[in-house]
Amino acid sequence: MVRRGYDAIAREYAEQFNDEQLSRKPPLDLALLRALIEQTEDGAPIVDLGCGPGHVAAWLAGHGHPAVGIDLSSRMIEIARREHTTVEFREGDLLALPATESEFGSAVAFYSFIYLAPGELRPAFDEVRRVVRPGGLFLVVFHIGSEVRHDDWWGREVPDLDFRLLEPEGVIDHLESAGFAVEARHERQPLPGEMETRRAYVLARSSARRSVG
Repeated sequence: MVRRGYDAIAREYAEQFNDEQLSRKPPLDLALLRALIEQTEDGAPIVDLGCGPGHVAAWLAGHGHPAVGIDLSSRMIEIARREHTTVEFREGDLLALPATESEFGSAVAFYSFIYLAPGELRPAFDEVRRVVRPGGLFLVVFHIGSEVRHDDWWGREVPDLDFRLLEPEGVIDHLESAGFAVEARHERQPLPGEMETRRAYVLARSSARRSVG
């Protein structure tokens, strides 16, 4: 399971990524995060889905918006709570988010939906739409492709951490089916030291809830 794999590497992962505080993130990452903050309702929390050790959620909170991080790994959540005491963190699954309807003003997901099975992507986007307010933004970032990969982490063989490269058109189709309207799509080449894959960024806005009956 993904939970078990990330529990196993949580300490090394946190040491690698918590220290950066996004200062070494590509300019596109920072520009889109700032755009999302600017367009999120004042005072509405932004949720970081698949937050890991909490560095993105902490960056969001440090730039003027309350933030909540959600991750499947209990060990990641433990580290995030210890390292970022002003941010709320919750343990939870992307397919059953521990949040109420329309709780969040916007959502971000950096490379977290790549661990879902093909049939889980649409239900996960349905969950994001449930917890994001109508008109709220959702920024999802992923590796582009169609294959399944498994990489060693810092020279360690970690089971259960296979991930899927995703085709942007398929992601966009699922987003639109879930009730999001795509507003922007960007792609970039990997930077030195990054995994050798193209990266996709899709920014979508939640539409008004469908009426029932």
